[in-house]
Amino acid sequence: MDRQTKHRGIVATGYFMGLLAGAAYGTNPLFAKPLLDDGVSVLTMLFFRYFISALLIGGWMLLRKHSLKVSLREFGWLSLLGFLFATSSMALFASYCYIPSGFATTLIYLYPVMVAMLMALQGVYPSKRTWLSIVVTFVGVVLMCNPSESVEFQPVGILLAVVSALSYAGYFVIVNSVKSIRRVSPSTITCYSLISGSALFFLCILVLGVDVEAGLRWPDSCLRFLGLALIPTVVSILALTIATRLIGATKTSVLGVTEPLTSIFIGVFLFGEAMTAAGMLGVALCLSAILFLIVSPKEK
Repeated sequence: MDRQTKHRGIVATGYFMGLLAGAAYGTNPLFAKPLLDDGVSVLTMLFFRYFISALLIGGWMLLRKHSLKVSLREFGWLSLLGFLFATSSMALFASYCYIPSGFATTLIYLYPVMVAMLMALQGVYPSKRTWLSIVVTFVGVVLMCNPSESVEFQPVGILLAVVSALSYAGYFVIVNSVKSIRRVSPSTITCYSLISGSALFFLCILVLGVDVEAGLRWPDSCLRFLGLALIPTVVSILALTIATRLIGATKTSVLGVTEPLTSIFIGVFLFGEAMTAAGMLGVALCLSAILFLIVSPKEK
């Protein structure tokens, strides 16, 4: 296999993983909505989601005799990654209490712009093609999520959504840029991120005195926690980490537009939510931007 063929294979894998990461994360409503409807608190749901995810990937790594050993410096960076990912999830759910979910999702999708700006500070500048894809996907998300709802927009909700986006962008940039964790495998990064995230949620539950048992219905809740832990968490974070290393943080963040696309399709086809003409136009724009980004001219 020549170098050019190998390079194309790596890039194709990176694009696939980027699309998979967004699509997997977009299945959140499939498992989270029934739990929230049953009265399960957000912190309880997030704790079990991260804790079960850590057990799943940790057990898989032990079965494969994959070492979890890292240096103290690496542990610090991996803990920070977990904190950023967990903060992004928590801030997003909290923002729903103050602003419409469509507006929150639109603000969250500012993270590709934030990733591009943070990478530019390190001297890594996205191409014009990538910038155009970012702009088009953002317009598509605005149309899909219809943020112009006639309700009161509270500043704290906007701040929480921006914090969520910034935390998510920070995760991308650290995975892509920090030399200290380049030798650490994606599965190890994912495992430690989930462990530190579950520790953060457990601490929040203790401090706030959350009733963990409220709304739980066994075995239904158990199966939903398992689905939430496996697909939008383990699969998503693992694919995200691999994609970021193969094609870079900025392109991976643009491919994350499959997240709102998947969530909208689940809402329409499983929960009977309406799809407007503007929403369909937004979907078309996002899909066009993804194809435009992937089907790029041959790279040297």
